[in-house]
Amino acid sequence: MSTESNWGEFKVITLISIKCNLELYSWNSLAPTECKLPESKDHLACMYLRPSTQHHFWHMEKINTDVWDIFCKLLSHQTMILAINSSYVDPLEQFDTQLKTAEECFKNVFSMPDIETLKERQMNPDDLEDIEQLYQTILTTFEDTLLILVSKDLYKLQLLMEMIIWMNRETHYLQERVMNIISRVLKYSSRKIKGCTSIDAPCMGQLAAELAILCNHENLPIVIQSSLAMYYLLCIVKYQNEDLCTYVMMDLQAPEKYKCFNPLENDFVPTMFQRNNAAIAMYVGKYLPSYLLNDFVYGLLKKICNSPLKTAKKAATLLKLVLEDHGFKVTRAAHIVDYIHNQLTIESPNTPRQALLQMVTLLTRSCPQKVVFQLLDYMFPVDSSVLEMWKAVSSEPDSSSLVMKTILTVLKGKPGEVEGSRTPKRFSLDDTNMMPVTVSLMSIISKVCRVTSSNAPLMTTTKESAAQALCILLSVPEYKKAADQFFPELLIALILQLHYNSEMKPLLLYQRVVFAQEALRLLLRSSGLQQVDNALQKKDCWNHFSNTIFHHYGVYIIAKTLSEYNFTQFPETLQYLYKLSLEGPRRTEDSVTTVIFLIELLNNFFKDPFPEEFLALFRTWVNDPNPTVSKLSLQKIASMSTVINKVSNAKELILCIVDSFSSKYKTVIIQALITLRKLLSGLEKVMYSFLCVRIASSYHFLMDHVSEASTSMAIRHFGELLKEMNQYSWMLKPAVVKAVVPLILFLEDTEIKVVQACKYTLNICAPYFKCETLPLLQDEFYHYEIVVLSICNCLFNNYGIYISEVVYTTLGFLKHCSSYLRKAAVILTGYLAKLGSNLLLCDEIEVMLKAMEKVLRDRDPSIRQMADFTYMLFLKVAKEVKDSRLKRYLRRVFTSYQFKNMMLLYNYRGREAAEYYKHINEDTLECMENKSIDYSESLLELSNTNIT
Repeated sequence: MSTESNWGEFKVITLISIKCNLELYSWNSLAPTECKLPESKDHLACMYLRPSTQHHFWHMEKINTDVWDIFCKLLSHQTMILAINSSYVDPLEQFDTQLKTAEECFKNVFSMPDIETLKERQMNPDDLEDIEQLYQTILTTFEDTLLILVSKDLYKLQLLMEMIIWMNRETHYLQERVMNIISRVLKYSSRKIKGCTSIDAPCMGQLAAELAILCNHENLPIVIQSSLAMYYLLCIVKYQNEDLCTYVMMDLQAPEKYKCFNPLENDFVPTMFQRNNAAIAMYVGKYLPSYLLNDFVYGLLKKICNSPLKTAKKAATLLKLVLEDHGFKVTRAAHIVDYIHNQLTIESPNTPRQALLQMVTLLTRSCPQKVVFQLLDYMFPVDSSVLEMWKAVSSEPDSSSLVMKTILTVLKGKPGEVEGSRTPKRFSLDDTNMMPVTVSLMSIISKVCRVTSSNAPLMTTTKESAAQALCILLSVPEYKKAADQFFPELLIALILQLHYNSEMKPLLLYQRVVFAQEALRLLLRSSGLQQVDNALQKKDCWNHFSNTIFHHYGVYIIAKTLSEYNFTQFPETLQYLYKLSLEGPRRTEDSVTTVIFLIELLNNFFKDPFPEEFLALFRTWVNDPNPTVSKLSLQKIASMSTVINKVSNAKELILCIVDSFSSKYKTVIIQALITLRKLLSGLEKVMYSFLCVRIASSYHFLMDHVSEASTSMAIRHFGELLKEMNQYSWMLKPAVVKAVVPLILFLEDTEIKVVQACKYTLNICAPYFKCETLPLLQDEFYHYEIVVLSICNCLFNNYGIYISEVVYTTLGFLKHCSSYLRKAAVILTGYLAKLGSNLLLCDEIEVMLKAMEKVLRDRDPSIRQMADFTYMLFLKVAKEVKDSRLKRYLRRVFTSYQFKNMMLLYNYRGREAAEYYKHINEDTLECMENKSIDYSESLLELSNTNIT
């Protein structure tokens, strides 16, 4: 017995000693902050110091063993919490340890019986006061622990939010006492922050959500304490506002006469928040900054989804009021929408679907773009939950215009393109004290979003979802009106969407095409174009879009049908297409579709005169990097040649067409040649004369083109130009001299149409050589060497001054990849050297020798043989050069050239002649050769007579 008595005495003395030391520590900790402890401290201290009270503790210890155990554990936990708080432990680990210890402490303290129960079981009436003091001591000790933590760091107000969560889990806890402690701690915090320039209390949003629900509690005492707590929380939040804190510091330093109304004076009282959701929503929305309001909204959203029906209804009512008036401050609407989607996908009868969908509608009203982008980000084809959310979006008519504009922005993109990164997530540590910021709720959403996006297939894009969303929205009257505002943009975007869908892999192709097609048809019908939709169905238009090859024809059908029915949206559609055409670089298909659509509209609505504003577009399109755009514009110009020639600035358009000759696409070059020929055939002669030299020189580049069609057409069109401008022959002499070398050499081309074009143009050039015709070009008299001899004689007679240019142009063909051109160039060079031996300069002969040396190693033996003969000819001519450089140059300019009738050098009839004579017998061949020689001699005699 004595042993038990000694143990009880030792236990009480130990507890009293620990408690006195802790109270002294608490007072010293709070002293620097000039904070007064609760009055109960004085009574408690007196109790510890009265020796007479020790007997009561010994007696009570036997009856209230459970309470004493609670007190013991509380002191132990308090010591641990405060010891960690004063250490240099990592802030994250420190808070995590304190949180776990505080939870144990909370469960230990607030699970004890209430004071009335404790009084009833006391056997001695004198123990009633002592047990009440012990009860109050336990609660006050717990409160003191919180006050000490908060006095050091306001961040640890997060413990109050955790206390409410613990309290809600177990209804047997002393809830009123919990709320009393929370309100007292918040009161202390609201006094502590006065004069602070910065406050770190990031948990206020979530704490406000918990308190807002408790302000509507069934128990009035809890409502009163919750309202007090909400009042002090809003006081802290007002000070937490950076702008207001700055104002306070400026106001404290300002002279008395300059002081004005203090914005931190409260315009609310605690009683306003008692079961008054309107007041709570108003002041929470007013004073909570955006990042805290995000947490507040999400906290209520969790209450809706995870709480009993009664609590969920309270949260839904409060959240509705906040979003209606302050939804614009919610910056993380996308994450909230994603959380709602995750909840809707849970197939549970307890999911408050209507309440969640109403939140989507309210968010659409305040921040429609964020909601739309989030909904479009879900995997295509979307699930039923997303469709429900789209219907919720459509029920908000005030945001219809912004919703349609956002969807249009997405549709204008190409599937597979990156839309841009998400908004960076808030960092998890605070910069000031490295404590973990309370964004755990929003962090959960961020993780869910990342997991959802990482599991989505790469081929999934938002464009198909946008088309599917349009199918829902365009059935709503308000959205039909909004679609009218963006008819041209939506029309072109959906047409392009049909094309890009057809380019994608076959997987889900049918669904992709169906949604885009259905959205386009709904757009037409909702815009009053039902007849157009029916006509397109009859023309089987939509089948053309399933194949990329026929896509352009499908675009043409739509534009043609719209024009046929004189659609009322023509002015804005034309304006939009014009605007698109003036913008910077776009994707290939965008340009093609724009050009097809615009050209067809112009065909049907503008005949004569043609609007000059659109000619500027055609000048740009002619040299567009996209060959389809170039061809379409060139075809349109060709069809309007008679109209365009009457326009004042037609010259600029013609020069743009000439510039397109340098295109790397042969189809563009051919169309440009055809278009230019059409324009030139009806062009006014005065303007033609200004352009003829530039156009003639542009044909030279195409005379040696990789495409035989381009070469033959350029050569033939060059001849047409010479024929049409024969009265300006003096202007075109340099162009003719520059062209004569390729015209001679390409007589040996393997393509018959190139050879025929050369013969045609050389006959037109005959007057420039002082000849009426060149009969040697006819098949029955054709002999390549005789033709070369005849033309060279004419060149030296009329254009001796250009001999250097002719020689150097010919030498350039010695390196050509085609063997027949190299052979023809060797022959032409030989005749130029032989016939112009008295005109060539020493430098020119040296250049010719060096060029011919390379041909001596040609892979074709026949060319090597001709080159060897020609090289020896050059050496012979070089030895004969005795006159000075000046004398030879003057001879080129002033001396009349005498035709030379000489033997053929190479005995080369020509490639075409060899093919022609292959089927003729020897007697006929000998007869034709004699006729050819006679024609050649008569031509030479005629030329000599003309010179004389």
